[in-house]
Amino acid sequence: MDFDFSEDQVALRDAVQKWVEKGYDFERRRAIVAAGGYSAEAYGELAGLGLAGLYVSDGHGGLGMGPVEAMVVMEELGRGMVLEPLGQTLIASVVLQGYADADLQAAWLPRIAGGEALVVLAHQERGARYRLDRCQTAAKASGNGHTLSGSKNLVPVADQAQAFIVPAQLDGQIALFLVEAGGSGVRTTGHHTQDGSRAGDLQLDGATGHLITRDGLTALEHAVDVGIAAACAEAVGVMDKTLAITVDYMNTRKQFGVAIATFQALRHRVADMKMQLELARSMSYYASLKLNAPTDERRAAMARAKVQLGQSMRFVGQQAVQLHGGIGVTDEYIVSHCFKKLTQLEMTFGDTLHHLGEVSGRMTETAGVFA
Repeated sequence: MDFDFSEDQVALRDAVQKWVEKGYDFERRRAIVAAGGYSAEAYGELAGLGLAGLYVSDGHGGLGMGPVEAMVVMEELGRGMVLEPLGQTLIASVVLQGYADADLQAAWLPRIAGGEALVVLAHQERGARYRLDRCQTAAKASGNGHTLSGSKNLVPVADQAQAFIVPAQLDGQIALFLVEAGGSGVRTTGHHTQDGSRAGDLQLDGATGHLITRDGLTALEHAVDVGIAAACAEAVGVMDKTLAITVDYMNTRKQFGVAIATFQALRHRVADMKMQLELARSMSYYASLKLNAPTDERRAAMARAKVQLGQSMRFVGQQAVQLHGGIGVTDEYIVSHCFKKLTQLEMTFGDTLHHLGEVSGRMTETAGVFA
């Protein structure tokens, strides 16, 4: 199988890489965290590169690209630990383009592609424990539309987004709705997350919802799988950065008069970090290549990828901190932020144990030595 990138994909990667290096250094990231964890200006710069329209068709003003291009972009954003939730934009683009009617697409996709509207997925509820089929938010018909009541937690940039994609129970099954921020019955609160980014809670009390699809669980699973693939690629970028910083530190930090990179035991630990990174990279490729596969195959692939990425993220983050020593946990040094970012990504869209259960549950007849 050919894993070489095309000229267009390389050019896209280089453009994002240059923006991260020149426009989103560690000091700017720290300033954005101090200001609340989200920068509309930085998101606008991403949109200016065309990244907000990555998945949007050219008919709606986007680039019309696919999962491999998204993976390339998210990996570079991961290297910069970019706080702005481009992964959520990818999710919204896929859901609206794949499941919404023409009117809803025309109303929102051009605004998403242009960076004018940030639409995020609001699906998590207390007690759901990553289960997508558990939903307490209720929807009911009202006139020519629907109203929604319920609450969603840990919604990315909840108090900054222009709209939300919300699953809710309608006539005994989960449907998917688009709810505009600032409307009657819509209330948001914001807070920092562990990695310094912004999230919040969404409270709906008779809020107007535009129906995207009645087959909400199918669309929600697709949305989360797009998010998993994006998170996997982002994590590879963070781990790549973490490993590079660790190697550089070991080449400059001296003990007993020599660089600690000369100590064989420490070199072995770095080699193990590199091995985990490359395992994660291969599974990130696997996840992106399986995004257009049939539903069952796609869901199984995302769970497998998330298990390996979770194991790799934890290992690389812990080893980086230990190899740095005390400085590795200080707020002033970048490695502590890498570790926090990796820890949060490990729990995003289902932690490692959750997805290990998903992998196990899907093995059925293929489990065991004699399968």
